[in-house]
Order: sequence, then structure tokens, then C-alpha cells
Amino acid sequence: MSSNGTDPDVDDTACWDARRGIFRTRKGGWVIGEAVYNHGYSMMDDLVGHCSFFQVLLLNVTGRLPERRLADWLEATFICLSWPDPRIWCNQVGALAGSARTSPAAAVAAGCLAADSRLYGPGVLEAATAFIVAALDRQRAGWTAERIVADALARLPGQGRPVLVGYARPIATGDERVAAMARVAHELGCPDGPHLQLAWSIDAVLGRDHGEGINLAGYVAAFLSDQGYRGHEIARIYSAWVNSGVHACYAEARDRPADTFLPMRCDDVEYCGIPPRPLPTGC
Repeated sequence: MSSNGTDPDVDDTACWDARRGIFRTRKGGWVIGEAVYNHGYSMMDDLVGHCSFFQVLLLNVTGRLPERRLADWLEATFICLSWPDPRIWCNQVGALAGSARTSPAAAVAAGCLAADSRLYGPGVLEAATAFIVAALDRQRAGWTAERIVADALARLPGQGRPVLVGYARPIATGDERVAAMARVAHELGCPDGPHLQLAWSIDAVLGRDHGEGINLAGYVAAFLSDQGYRGHEIARIYSAWVNSGVHACYAEARDRPADTFLPMRCDDVEYCGIPPRPLPTGC
């Protein structure tokens, strides 16, 4: 790696040499006998008992301490992804781990990893943010919501459904979580900013012309873009978005007899391989 951290250069180790044996951080740290610091705040004096967990989560991820109502909004979005349903793919992992008697930490970590995808779960948030940010730039350049949708769909050849990132769902039509979060935002006094206003316009076009609508990832991406958060920050904030639902399914399976989550018999498996054949003589 070169000293400027760009192109790899095996002959230039200055970047690594400058960090060898040294912890470098702008986040904070523990000064033994004095305080634990977090972005200039004393965690025990300034944060504990004064700020919510989700305020500190945002501070840890972004370096900016938000107002309480934004953290309360964020907490509500986490509840939206805390469904205790073992049929959901990441919750299945947690339930299977509980049935296999793993530790809670291993089960929840595995469940969160199962949701780490660019196609579903918190993994779509960065792409959803990029879409709505680019769409707002186009609207400011004179594009209508109809043109934005048409252009986006034209880039998805061969799909049976008009699936835009941040819009539509694989099983159901509509997203009850968006209505719930819009209610929470209204109750907290959080107005719709330009990204979210455009997101609603795109939702209206898709609903009218294609029977699809905004999903929770699209709503979250637009809302937090209006709060000044960037795509990579939003993805980091929600990296463990599904953990509470995984916890629930792990706990239920762990409290039942071992190996009883979706047990299978051999005849449950449909074998489509080479049929049985006799062994050659002399083996």
C-alpha cells in the first residue's frame, strides 16, 4: 500500500510502519483513573443517564450525537425488524442455533450475518440511499417522478416485476411498517424532507402504474438522508437491525428439547442423483 492509502505498493510500507504497535483512534478511549471518552464526551458523566442507547449508537457510528427524537425514531425502526417469526430466514438461523444449543451470542451473530446481503435486510440500505439521493438530484434538474421511475425501470431489463431498490416486497404488496413509522415521525414532530417527499411521489407512481410501493428500507433511506446521513453511515447503523427477532426465535428454540427445530427424516429428502448400483466384485 502506498503512503496515501490508495494503490498497493509492496515496496512502500510507510503507511503500515507509521501505525506499527500503535492504536490510533479519533473515536475516544479509556484513560484509566480519569474517564472513558467518546468523541469528546465523558461516557459516564455526559452520556450515561443523560442519553438513550440509540443516541450513543449514532454517536459511535457517525461521531455526531443526535437529538433525542431522532434516536427515538431510530429505535422504532429497529422494532419494525424484530418480528419473532421463525419462518424468516435470519430467524431460522437463530432458532436452529438454539435447537443446537449454541450460545446466544453465536446465534444472534449468525442470524445477523444471514441478513447481510445486498438483496434483502439491512444490506440494501446503502443502495436504497444511493437511489433516492440520485433521484433527488434529477428532480432538482427538472425530472418528474414519472420520468425517474421510467428511467430506473428501463435499467432493469427482463424482470417480471418493477422491482426498484427501496420499493416492492418479495411476498406481500405494501409495507405496514412504513405506515407505522410515518405515524411515529408525525408524533415526534419530524417533518418530511425533500428526499422523503420525493420518495412518496415515486411511491405514488409505482402504486398507480405497477401496484408496488415503498418498503421500509426505502423509507429509512429517504428519511435519514434528509437528516444528513450518508449511505455507508446508514448501513452501519442498521448492521444488526434484525437482532431482536433472532433473539426471540433463539430463546424459544433453546427452551425446547434439543434438535427439535424443523427435524427431518431421511425420506424427507428427495434424492435426484445417480441411482443405487452394485459394487464391482473383488472390492
